[in-house]
Amino acid sequence: MRRVEDDISAIRHSVGKGVLDTMANWSDPRPSAAPFGASRTDAARSGAYDAGLRSYMLSVYNYMGSGVLLTGIVALAFAMSGAAAAVFPNGALRIGLMMAPLAVVFAMSFGQNRMKTSTLQLLFWAYAVLMGLSLSTIFLVYSGTSIAGAFFATAAGFAGLSLYGYTTKK
Repeated sequence: MRRVEDDISAIRHSVGKGVLDTMANWSDPRPSAAPFGASRTDAARSGAYDAGLRSYMLSVYNYMGSGVLLTGIVALAFAMSGAAAAVFPNGALRIGLMMAPLAVVFAMSFGQNRMKTSTLQLLFWAYAVLMGLSLSTIFLVYSGTSIAGAFFATAAGFAGLSLYGYTTKK
């Protein structure tokens, strides 16, 4: 090993420090090894980056899970109260309720650079409520058992794919 270090220092001296440092930065196939030229502090930064990414993704999953839960509760309550059956035969109101979530999506997309975070969060919750109102007709057409089966199958697929993506880094 000492001979390799001597060779590297000889090359560095003859070629110049900058040229040697810009050579290929390939990764060692060993999972615990750091990339060529990386120091131990790079590995520590990587660990901190992974912890930060994990925390961020956990907050995203919490927001999205809460939004889906709110959508489901609103849809169920709106359908069970009988309001959905009264509102949806009216053509203009039905179209308005179906297009309202799309309007919120456009507002969030085009205004995300100008709006405050709190405004975007409020729009997200409004979107979840409007989607619940819009999707409440599902409870008028299908049985609760078939809705629950479709929901849990989709949730299981999402959980499996999320776990696969998280563990394989793909």
